[in-house]
Amino acid sequence: MINNVVLVGRLTKELDLRYTSNGTAVATFSIAVNRSFTNQNGKRDADFINCVIWRKSAESMANFTRKGSLVGIEGHIQTRSYDNQQGQRVYVTEVVVETFSLLEPKNKDSNKESSNQSSNSYSNNNDHNNYGDEPKTKQPNTIDASYNQDPFDKSGQPIDISDDDLPF
Repeated sequence: MINNVVLVGRLTKELDLRYTSNGTAVATFSIAVNRSFTNQNGKRDADFINCVIWRKSAESMANFTRKGSLVGIEGHIQTRSYDNQQGQRVYVTEVVVETFSLLEPKNKDSNKESSNQSSNSYSNNNDHNNYGDEPKTKQPNTIDASYNQDPFDKSGQPIDISDDDLPF
């Protein structure tokens, strides 16, 4: 079975970070995800999707995001139920976030160096720790101009290739 969710949207409010009785961090939030089409009025509607994130990723997401932050999340859909104070059964469907990415700089007026931080990804399976890493400045790529030329551009002339040169 496949249960995989990938969403890009904006946080509708600050994350609600709490801790369980045994000290495990858990944060709940919702993101607004624009639909790919417009309504009859020509405006784009959005879906508001409830999410939950656990452990160190919950703390990191709460520290590095705010209302309106553009984030990408990966996870799976989970449905759970509980009895409310009136004794009614309540069903909740939410995305359990396994990985999140910050998709824009913390300050929109920031320079190029801080924009490197905008592509940081955080995961619940932390084999590596990106949380305190300094952004590394990239050297400009230099590519030989001949690399950008299309080897098959012969101005409409047929290409001479033998059948033995084809991989299929």
